[in-house]
Amino acid sequence: MEQLKKFREEIDRIDDVLISTLAMRFQITDKVGALKKAEKLPPVDPQREAEQEKRILEIAKRAGLREDIARSVLRLIIDTVVEDHKKA
Repeated sequence: MEQLKKFREEIDRIDDVLISTLAMRFQITDKVGALKKAEKLPPVDPQREAEQEKRILEIAKRAGLREDIARSVLRLIIDTVVEDHKKA
């Protein structure tokens, strides 16, 4: 049971980093949204999304993370960012 406790503590520390990093990412994408609005750019950039997916899948492969997980997380992030940009 002690080993389980240690694993869970490690997971909790990683979760802290993940959520903090994700919050920082969304703070930056909020700035991107404001800039796009000011410059009258569309909220969706299919070329950028394709580039991001390719890059993220390469990172996932190097890290040993399943591609479907990486793709799902990226899709959730992109969809949320686009939704936020449309509201801005």
